Amino acid sequence: MEVTISQFRKELFTLAEAALRGEAVTITYKGQKLRLQPEKKKEGSILDRITPMKILNDPEPGDEDLSLTSARLLAEMEKEWEEDWKEIGKE
Repeated sequence: MEVTISQFRKELFTLAEAALRGEAVTITYKGQKLRLQPEKKKEGSILDRITPMKILNDPEPGDEDLSLTSARLLAEMEKEWEEDWKEIGKE
């Protein structure tokens, strides 16, 4: 769409919205043409493009398999700790 500067002044917001939607808006002023278009977004750093992940810290309520696995791991760790404490006590 091509408009004069006067028409652009009258319909500023309508034409800005049209440009944001991707329509080509050209403004004629003193025999020269100006193009109105949205700024292109720059690619961010690699850290900006990372997709967040859900990290599982604790089992969800009702997740019995995970609860059993956690309980087994805790029991195994406690057993190892007790053995280490016994060895420390012998020294």
